[in-house]
Amino acid sequence: MDRALIERQLDHTLRQTDFESLGELYRGKVRDTYRQDGRLILVTSDRISAFDHVLAQAIPLKGQILNQTAAFFFEATDDLVPNHVLSVPDPNVTVARRCRPIPIEFVVRGYLAGHAWRQYEQGARTLCGESLPDGLREGEKLPAPILTPTTKAAEGHDQDVTPDEAIARAGIDQATYDQLAQYAHALFRRGSEMAAEQGLILVDTKYEFGRTPEGDLVLIDEVHTPDSSRYYYRDGYEARLRRGEPQPQLSKEFVREWLMDHGFQGKEGETMPDLPDDLRVRVTQRYAELYETVTGDEFEPDTHADPEARIRENLSAYS
Repeated sequence: MDRALIERQLDHTLRQTDFESLGELYRGKVRDTYRQDGRLILVTSDRISAFDHVLAQAIPLKGQILNQTAAFFFEATDDLVPNHVLSVPDPNVTVARRCRPIPIEFVVRGYLAGHAWRQYEQGARTLCGESLPDGLREGEKLPAPILTPTTKAAEGHDQDVTPDEAIARAGIDQATYDQLAQYAHALFRRGSEMAAEQGLILVDTKYEFGRTPEGDLVLIDEVHTPDSSRYYYRDGYEARLRRGEPQPQLSKEFVREWLMDHGFQGKEGETMPDLPDDLRVRVTQRYAELYETVTGDEFEPDTHADPEARIRENLSAYS
């Protein structure tokens, strides 16, 4: 993606929205959600979070890329799992069925990376009730994909939980948990197949589910985006693994790594560093690269000077 175009957008990011006419607002880490009778207006902002903190600087065009990547994968997986999408009236916006969220993130891991690797490196051999063998290397494929649920925290850090703890915290029964676990594994298989077709490896990802007023379970939030997923390049993966070299990633993990290098992991007493413009541009380039790689389509950004005004106009019918 053209660097100069991204640089021109540095001062035109969508940090947040305030559309009082759209309904009650809930502002999450990345999305501004407006609640209406029977539906939600989900506005994906350019905010970026890491270690459960929203960073001070926004990422140009990130919201558009995330929303359009999610829309692509919602459509590509709706034969496996029903989802909440009704329409996509703006590059940053999804209109969805209103559901009651199940407060658990279903994280599926096919490779040892990120949080799981950090736990493993510190000696842990069990994660969310799943046993891990000795002798694994960072980025190595697991014997089989594992499901590692976490709490869905409104504030603070998400916490790893066992299946029994997930059931208790979510207020669901065993049958519902088993159905959602089946959905998560099916989605991961489909995502892995689609990634492989494009020369990528889907390393890990998280899924969120909700229940419609009729009682149906549906996939919500996002699916297989750079914010929710980690991808490696298949080309050269085995050689890098043998040499003990880090795997290049199409995800926001490199933002977490930059923050750790600058003394921030979201822990008490740490000061969040500002993201330099060069890093913000590189984050956009990574997100755009992932969109284009996984979809096979060129990302065509909307470079409106006032994205909030554009969204307001495109949502006028929903006021």
